[in-house]
Amino acid sequence: MTTLIVVNNPSRWPLEIPDVQVVSAKAYLTDPEYSKLQGIKVFNLCRYYSYQSLGYYVSLLAEARGHRPLPDIATTMNLRTLSMPRPMANELEEEMQKALAPLKSPEFDLSIYFGRNMANRYEKLALQIFNQFPSPFLRAHFKRDEEGWKMASVTTISLNDVPESHRPFIVESAIQYLARKRHSRPRRSKGRFDVAILFDREEKHSPSDPRAIKRFCDAAYDLGINTEIIDKNDYGRIAEFDGLWIRETTSVNHHTYRFARRAQNLGLVVIDDPRSILRCTNKVYLAELLNRHNLKGPRTLIVHEDNIDEVGRTLGLPCVLKRPDGAFSQGVMKAADEGELRKTIEVMLEESDLLIAQEFVPTEYDWRVGVLDRRALYVCRYHMARQHWQIAKHGEGDTQFGKVDSIPVEEAPPEVVKAAVKAANLIGDGLYGVDIKLVGDEPYIIEVNDNPNLEAGVEDAILKEELWRRLAGVFLRRIEAGPHGAGAA
Repeated sequence: MTTLIVVNNPSRWPLEIPDVQVVSAKAYLTDPEYSKLQGIKVFNLCRYYSYQSLGYYVSLLAEARGHRPLPDIATTMNLRTLSMPRPMANELEEEMQKALAPLKSPEFDLSIYFGRNMANRYEKLALQIFNQFPSPFLRAHFKRDEEGWKMASVTTISLNDVPESHRPFIVESAIQYLARKRHSRPRRSKGRFDVAILFDREEKHSPSDPRAIKRFCDAAYDLGINTEIIDKNDYGRIAEFDGLWIRETTSVNHHTYRFARRAQNLGLVVIDDPRSILRCTNKVYLAELLNRHNLKGPRTLIVHEDNIDEVGRTLGLPCVLKRPDGAFSQGVMKAADEGELRKTIEVMLEESDLLIAQEFVPTEYDWRVGVLDRRALYVCRYHMARQHWQIAKHGEGDTQFGKVDSIPVEEAPPEVVKAAVKAANLIGDGLYGVDIKLVGDEPYIIEVNDNPNLEAGVEDAILKEELWRRLAGVFLRRIEAGPHGAGAA
């Protein structure tokens, strides 16, 4: 298996690690040769992993390409809050008190290189921290108070932060890490059959209306599942439930992602799961993923500061520019000429190192296929808003939507349904809405959405109560399949 070390500037990388290629972050992100590689490990040693930085995109696109990044995106997010399953936290607490007990100072820093520390006495503690936050270089900061030692922070560090004397040990640790096999982590058990619904009645463009929430609750009750609507203030209560259904618009920098991640860490059945949120809410990831699996879509270009001049020549004008994490048709702009194109790109690049540009494919409506548990659930036609090129037209203070037609899955164009299911299955086995434009007989995948709209009388217009029973049934089967499912039933 090929191994890459991705850094900001390879000319400043001083270490010689056998059978490892050092490349720049920009080359890895933009050179098509790297996207063609299969089954490789990627040690992401960029200086920063903050949201939408180069380091962030290295890990994000590595996952889209089927590579194995270290750290992955979930780890970079977990580091922000030191999030971990409770049994793991208890285990770490015990080892921390044991390993640090002999120290006299009130504070202590522990450097961790590929799960190891240079001192044998901290080897187990270093490995436990690495197992929770897998990243090549970490530094954990501890403080002691009257109750004992506390882990104040865990951060990634760059090679510039590593003492010169530690570098031979880093090479040894990297070689050892590359040679070892990974071990799966233990799973947490679950309790009673209760599902929480994260829902904000005040959200302007909520993916479900109150009537839809009630229909799901009724269907769940018929299957023996209790439901409770919770809000962002109930974060500490997640452990009380067996499942979590998120019905707020999701985003990575948002409490919805934190809820999903915590619920998954606690062993709950989660829709939308955090991996689906990460994958679906970033259009750069989706573009790379769909291209890798040869799923047809509008001609697409990942835009960065060095290829702005290529956009118009490659895609033609007008073309569409998309912010990576836009939702409900927001963060999507159409550029009609070169001047407007450059100005729009420059503004959007102030918020993200990468953007998506696509050729403009005008259609009367978009197909939306809802996919649940790897099967088509519903099909709708979302018409463009009146005198607009998108299904939603955002104005000052209000938003106008085009009309929606619901049709039976079996009456929809089979090529549309097939393409949608294939695209959704690349993301996972949750609940997705796949947007497709049909050009002649050719389906063009626009995007795969986590957290798709499910409104009473719209998406359930064909199946009615059966749609909600199917969704509740997925929760039931997955909860029953858990360690205590049979006993709790």
